[in-house]
Amino acid sequence: MENRAHALAAGVFTLLLVAAALFAVWWFGGKHELTRDYLVVTQGNVTGLNVQAQVRYRGIRVGRVEEIHLDKARPDDILIRISILDEVPVNRSTIAILNYQGVTGLAQVQLEERGDDERPLDTPKDQLPRIPMQPSLIQELSDAGADTLRQARDLLTSANKLLGDDNQRRIGNTLANLEEVSTGLKPAARELGPTLAQLRKALSEDNVKRLSATLEGGAEATREAKELLAGLRRLSERLEHAGAGEGGPGLLSPRWGELATDVAASTRQLNRVLEQVEREPQSLIFGAPAPAPGPGEPGFIPRSGRSQ
Repeated sequence: MENRAHALAAGVFTLLLVAAALFAVWWFGGKHELTRDYLVVTQGNVTGLNVQAQVRYRGIRVGRVEEIHLDKARPDDILIRISILDEVPVNRSTIAILNYQGVTGLAQVQLEERGDDERPLDTPKDQLPRIPMQPSLIQELSDAGADTLRQARDLLTSANKLLGDDNQRRIGNTLANLEEVSTGLKPAARELGPTLAQLRKALSEDNVKRLSATLEGGAEATREAKELLAGLRRLSERLEHAGAGEGGPGLLSPRWGELATDVAASTRQLNRVLEQVEREPQSLIFGAPAPAPGPGEPGFIPRSGRSQ
């Protein structure tokens, strides 16, 4: 009887010990709180994320990662099963982001709300609700940095080609030519200074006023010459008419006709001079322009067509 009593006591003690161990495991495992499971879906890398990693909601620890595996139906998708507190609000606007803790490189799942859709998640039959994962700022910077490095490498390659030996010689020759041109322009620049000073002096306010007065005087002289020309033309016509008559003064002076002819020629010449001055008043100061070169002379440009 005593042996049976000892065996019964040992069995009861063993059962109590196992029950206490199971309770301790359940307690320290965090299963004493009401939780829900979700699937976080991503097609990016999950480097640094391990099972039992933390799940945070707006910076608060609300759960942990339970499992990481590939989707059998879509191998491009990575499924991360998380267990979070039942009180955490999860809806269609909830997204997941992979964050890293300091310099350790350990990753954690961060849940955030976009706030554009408050409806609950769709739960397929016999499946867990799914939360999409978006690239984090670190991942975006990493991808952008890789692209920037590739572009910098291409830029350096192009720069090396541009600064090859042949191009360096060409650039050296160009700089040498520019130096020669600059050296040749120095005397011209020194001579240009006095010329500009003289031109500035010639175009002073007093000289401009004198030039304006001269041009006005030339215009007035032109008008008076036109009136004189008109009078000479009328006088010439009268003399020619008088010399042509039988009883006119031509009978008294044999050279009367020649005088009338000279007066008419002078009148026409004076008329041409006045027309030239009227077209180009500056000829009173700078002289008449050179006539256009004719056929066979240097600079002659034939007309492209004939006037009809």
